[in-house]
Amino acid sequence: MVNLNDKIALVTGAARGIGASIALKLASAGCDVMVSDIDLEGAQKTALQIIEMGRDAKFVKTDVSQMSDAENMIKTTLDLFGRIDILVNNAGITRDSLLMRMNESEWDTVIAINLKGTFNCIKAATRSMLKQRAGKIINIASVVGVMGNAGQANYSASKAGVIGLTKSIAKEFGPRNIQVNAIAPGYIETEMTKNLPESAKEAYFNIIPLKRAGLPDDVADVVLFLAGPLSDYVTGQVIHVDGGMVM
Repeated sequence: MVNLNDKIALVTGAARGIGASIALKLASAGCDVMVSDIDLEGAQKTALQIIEMGRDAKFVKTDVSQMSDAENMIKTTLDLFGRIDILVNNAGITRDSLLMRMNESEWDTVIAINLKGTFNCIKAATRSMLKQRAGKIINIASVVGVMGNAGQANYSASKAGVIGLTKSIAKEFGPRNIQVNAIAPGYIETEMTKNLPESAKEAYFNIIPLKRAGLPDDVADVVLFLAGPLSDYVTGQVIHVDGGMVM
């Protein structure tokens, strides 16, 4: 079991799904957690679950696409916990449409939250992390950022951008003992995927060697590895959690 006793973790998009699973998994390993989401009620629910586990948790409403919100999130975390050891950038949305039908708002909104939001959170946390000369930054990307996907030009571009951002920041922050990595989930059972038509789900299963969907905990388990000491010599990497979909 990874021991993260008394580490401070900040998880964005943690009201539900993968983000909530990540927050709970980190708490189970000993972290105190700042739960961030634009859905304040959902963030509070996750925080209460963590408190019931015996760890400290706070929650903050954040629109990661706004730098002022990201800065407030980081300041609030530092004010309440004193430092940030682990930053997990999980907040993200989809607005799927074929390119010929995709409007400018659908493009801009996905890029603003998924890519710019990741930049905003890292940028806001930079000063404190560099000063303490230690930290783990884990960005949640996607396999479609590697392979592309019809009907998801905006989402694929945003996640490809997250991968490039991860590699660049890993090179910048490496000399300060900060590891920066990305996780690329494949087809994971969440609220975001449950409404897919059965034909689409079957098409995914046909290209997944394990022939099943992943669970949010499958992603959270890899976050736990990247957040702990076992990954101290791992940085700038993209780890696929996809049942073998992309090899």
